[in-house]
Amino acid sequence: MAERGFGGEFRIPRIRMPGVHTGSARWIIAVVVILIFAISSFYTIDPEEIGVVLRLGRYVRSSDPGLHLRLPLGIERVIKVPIQRQLKEEFGFQTVSAGVRSQFATRGRESEANMLTGDLNAAVVEWVVQYRIVDPYKYLFRVRNVGTTFRDISEAVMRRVVGDRTVNEVLTVGRSEIADLVEQQLQALCEQYETGINVDQVVLQDVNPPDAVKPSFNEVNEAQQEKEKLINQAQSEYNQVIPRARGEAQQTIQEAEGYALERVNTARGDSARFVAVYREYRKAPDVTRKRIYLETMNQVLPQVSKKVIIDEDLKGIIPLFNLEPGKSLQGGGEQ
Repeated sequence: MAERGFGGEFRIPRIRMPGVHTGSARWIIAVVVILIFAISSFYTIDPEEIGVVLRLGRYVRSSDPGLHLRLPLGIERVIKVPIQRQLKEEFGFQTVSAGVRSQFATRGRESEANMLTGDLNAAVVEWVVQYRIVDPYKYLFRVRNVGTTFRDISEAVMRRVVGDRTVNEVLTVGRSEIADLVEQQLQALCEQYETGINVDQVVLQDVNPPDAVKPSFNEVNEAQQEKEKLINQAQSEYNQVIPRARGEAQQTIQEAEGYALERVNTARGDSARFVAVYREYRKAPDVTRKRIYLETMNQVLPQVSKKVIIDEDLKGIIPLFNLEPGKSLQGGGEQ
């Protein structure tokens, strides 16, 4: 309480804490202030992060990994941005627990996954976007609510790409093409909006028809598979029969050409031989005639099983020959 002194002045009495000296209290207060300044003046940036320093809410610099100094008492504030870490956004589902057997949940994400294809069919598309932050300043200050914006443009790009394709392309052969095209267009929009994000990969996690029409889609797929099977079987038969027929035709043509060449060459040889014999015959008719006779007999006699030689000068004996096969000769016998 205040006391009134001489001359009407008020004096505030000194309050002393029992058991604590004034010098000790000053030292304690000084130590506490020093600790507060020390704690609020130093900060650490992890190896996979970069620090964005704000002074009274305004960007002033960036800090690399390590120990750094800043103005204390909230004058400078540090926002840590993981630039080396790969981040991901899941669309149409949510990972509940990750591991060898990951568990996923789709409740509350159905609106993201339900899409309309170019042929006016419905498809349930679940996908993952993996990305990195390459420019912390743009990521923090160029776009408001950059996380929500990134999800919105990802969904918009996916719906546009899926809407340009048929349901068969979305469910089967066109999945890799869709993922690549979404990645390219999403990266272009991120650069246009200056989000500071680099898209690493877009993965279509699961693409299915809606539950209400799954049986019909399965029947169509089975019919298409059966069609492809029959086409492949027909193509296999074609590949077996047609080449064999072509080979046989080529073989027949080559045999005919060979036979024709053989006949022509034989005819030419016979003609040349006949001409040569005729020339020799004109020079010595008797000798040539006898030589031709002997050559002919030399070719004929080896083919005869039984040979009977009769002497023209034989007289007085009438030889009787039994020319029936299998019986012995009568009369003159075989000579």
